[in-house]
Amino acid sequence: AGAQRLLVLPLYPQYSATTVASTFDAVAAELRTWRWLPELRVITHYHDDPGYLDALAASIRTARAERPGERLLFSFHGLPKRNLLAGDPYHCQCLKTARRVAERLELQAEQWTVAFQSRFGRAEWLQPYTGALLAEWAKAGVKSVDVICPGFAADCLETLEEIAIENRQAFLDAGGERYRYIPALNDAPAHIDALADLIDRH
Repeated sequence: AGAQRLLVLPLYPQYSATTVASTFDAVAAELRTWRWLPELRVITHYHDDPGYLDALAASIRTARAERPGERLLFSFHGLPKRNLLAGDPYHCQCLKTARRVAERLELQAEQWTVAFQSRFGRAEWLQPYTGALLAEWAKAGVKSVDVICPGFAADCLETLEEIAIENRQAFLDAGGERYRYIPALNDAPAHIDALADLIDRH
């Protein structure tokens, strides 16, 4: 089509070499087949973008308008700990996203926390692990929780299966009583506006 400038927006708010960088690798592999390269710009993260944070806070506020859970859990996709030690900023960006959203919701430190899901293999991954933490809370007497996965722009089968079904059951089996999964931003108008603004600025 003769495009001379290309903007790539991987829908991963927090940067990781396993996600954003692998997307760049795929784009670069395609561009190697082009005779005339376009000018290229990649949005590598938007974990602290005000529009994204505001959209997350609004979504959580709406979901918890009636009977908010005792705790709010921000569950992000896991990553091997060795990636963090090698300099990957993902862990820090996840913590910053959660902290900025908690500030917008005016939550106290004991009302929210961050955990990591979807680990596999024998290596140590980022902790705490979502499933283990939820069971620990339930056994400690926490009766109701709200869970959101801010690292996903849209709901996917993996998250729905693991978080909305498996971990819900684990929490209830350990003594919890109310478990609410707060959906990803998906096509919420505030989310679309935030992404459109992000694109405009780049």
